[in-house]
Amino acid sequence: MAKATTSERKEKRRRFRRGPAPVLNAQERFEKAERNGLRLAIFCRTVVVVAALVWLLGISTVTNYSPRIWGIIALLILSTIGVLHFAIIGSRYDRWWIKYGVNALDIAAICSFFVVIPISRSDDLPQIIAFRAYGIYFLFPFIVLPALSLSWRLVVWAGAVAVTGWWAAYGWVVSRMTRTLSWADIPNNATLQDYETVFLSIDFIGRGNRVQESAMLFSAALILALAVYRARGVFFAQIRAEAAQLAEQHRREEVTRTFGRFVPEAIVDELISDAGSMAPRVGHGTALVLDIANFTGFAAKRSPVDVIERLNDFLAWAADVIGRHKGVVISFTGDGLLATFNTPIELDAPEQACVTAAFDLLEGAEERGFPVRIGIASGDIASGSIGSENRTAFTVYGDTINRAARLESLCKELNRPLAIDAQTAERSHSIAEFQELGSHQLRGLTEPVRVFGLP
Repeated sequence: MAKATTSERKEKRRRFRRGPAPVLNAQERFEKAERNGLRLAIFCRTVVVVAALVWLLGISTVTNYSPRIWGIIALLILSTIGVLHFAIIGSRYDRWWIKYGVNALDIAAICSFFVVIPISRSDDLPQIIAFRAYGIYFLFPFIVLPALSLSWRLVVWAGAVAVTGWWAAYGWVVSRMTRTLSWADIPNNATLQDYETVFLSIDFIGRGNRVQESAMLFSAALILALAVYRARGVFFAQIRAEAAQLAEQHRREEVTRTFGRFVPEAIVDELISDAGSMAPRVGHGTALVLDIANFTGFAAKRSPVDVIERLNDFLAWAADVIGRHKGVVISFTGDGLLATFNTPIELDAPEQACVTAAFDLLEGAEERGFPVRIGIASGDIASGSIGSENRTAFTVYGDTINRAARLESLCKELNRPLAIDAQTAERSHSIAEFQELGSHQLRGLTEPVRVFGLP
């Protein structure tokens, strides 16, 4: 695997210190999506109004039709309102009720056209003909466009305003008629002539048709609002999934930060795959404490820079040896280290893995000019992550850790490179034969400890 460059390592350290990258919460992200959708809706709405204005102005150049000046003014006003609304969306001037007001104004304008739009140049045709010649479908775009804003409330509002405006315009026109005919005026046993007399009359108001139109319009608005509501649910579900993924990524980074420099990548991957491996727990394990013999004399003969460089190289090699046997370096102790087996990485035979690693360390350390002393103990080990939200570390503690440290110190008195307790010796006898070195009272422990070493 290629080594990371200096800049990459610095960036990784900065990212770890910062923690997970800040992200907008679900509500903020949705509000941003709403604003973008509303901009799109207002843009499309304004394009339609401007197109209508262009058509109205252009038709006069190719026909003899002269548009009414009030129609042109109304379209100019609606176009200007659309441009202004688009400009203030998301600004400090934006208010939640503006989108409702603009939508209501658009629908009111369409409905008012059915009241005042001239059916012919003569004044002898009743205005009710406008409802029969054009129809409620002119209102549908103003029901559909609010869906782009992802606001189901705005869609329901648009449907309610459209039905109300449609019936208000219809009622106003009908109230000004001196004579009206509807489906109720057709007799039960109606003939073709009866239908022609009523349905083809200019006084036919078709009240039943208006009921059907408005019911279909409002039903479509409710269905569309339900679709938008479900889309919102999908959006928030996706946000929750992304948040869970981000939390998992942060957990992986934390495991990598805690162990990535101490153990091989394969072991880090195993820690990441086991979500409970860093949780506080007490379990059986084996502890190894290593210390370089006569390090003070070694350091006295060399420059500090040389000492640190050689020490770093040696400890990096030692950590790699321990990692190959699925041990984890918990901490470096100046010129030594503390490692554990079976915590947090689970092993079937931690004593054997630890002793095998110790043999490799003893052999390799001698070759590298660093004679070492190693103490090994087995038993219950408490482990888990400790620290604050910004800084955490994995630690181990308990009598087993203390016993391993005291055994390492005892090596100096016994003039031996390795000292292990009875439990470790019993469970790793298949690897090597150990010699009992007697029972020793170790500092900080109440009972004497049977100590074993290499013959």
